[in-house]
Amino acid sequence: MPLTSEVQPIVNLLNQAKVSFTELPVATARAEYVKLLAKTGGAPVDMALVDSTTLALDGRDVGLRRYRPRALAQGAAPTLVYFHGGGWVLGNLDSHDRVCRQLAERSACQVIAVDYRLAPEHPLPAASDDAIEVFEQLVTHAADYEIDTARLAVGGDSAGGHLSAVVALAARDADWPLALQVLIYPATDLRAGANHYPARSRNAVFPPLTGQLMGWFGDLSITDATDTAAWRVSPLAAESLADAAPALVVTAGADMLMDDGVLYAGRLMDAGVAVEHAHFSGVIHGFIEMHDWLQVTGEAMNVIASAVRTRLAID
Repeated sequence: MPLTSEVQPIVNLLNQAKVSFTELPVATARAEYVKLLAKTGGAPVDMALVDSTTLALDGRDVGLRRYRPRALAQGAAPTLVYFHGGGWVLGNLDSHDRVCRQLAERSACQVIAVDYRLAPEHPLPAASDDAIEVFEQLVTHAADYEIDTARLAVGGDSAGGHLSAVVALAARDADWPLALQVLIYPATDLRAGANHYPARSRNAVFPPLTGQLMGWFGDLSITDATDTAAWRVSPLAAESLADAAPALVVTAGADMLMDDGVLYAGRLMDAGVAVEHAHFSGVIHGFIEMHDWLQVTGEAMNVIASAVRTRLAID
């Protein structure tokens, strides 16, 4: 897969850096991930409100951060619940702060970011359980978070795209309101057989998500007790995707997870779900976090914002 002329220098830079999360203690890797995204994400967009809080679940607290752009009127608002990427091992509210601000500003909607549990302390499906339970609580207590449940979406990148697909299936089964699922280069199949997808080998050399890093994420997030065929772990393995919320699926041509997204978009379409598939050829995994480095990031943000505005009826 040839890289675009814009992306190639970024790949060269990442290769020259020779910094591998896999060689670091997990705590150090998490800190370095936050620092890296602060460099690539650009200046934080100013918001009318940024409010961090915690949500008490059964025996644990999950952090939330709520963003409201200045263009948004007071009161119950169209809302995107966002799950960050990071291979179920890295990432937090700070790592994707710039992404959430961009999405809130461009979409003119409220964004609520979720700080779900991470592996290896909490292997899958712990993150999926958190994502589902948080979404249920946000729907049940919508007034507390100024959420208009008639205009509610979920979204996320990479591992966060995986969690968004999981939440969309849970919402379908529980009849919770959901107008849109935004799946940004999602991991949809964690079964061993998924390693045979062509993109898994063809794109394994392109940072930031190399074959080595993908293997590290798998080793830390999946244990012998993890049922990788369960839909909470591999949504592509779900028996049916029918009646799931409309979807925007974003894929990148030089990404190990490209086939995960393409196959999931296809299965959604085959199940009768309304799907918009935005594919960016010659672009690498993680590009949604590179607003300060890549023009294509802004283009993708605008595609996402358009889908959110359309499905959530935002003028």
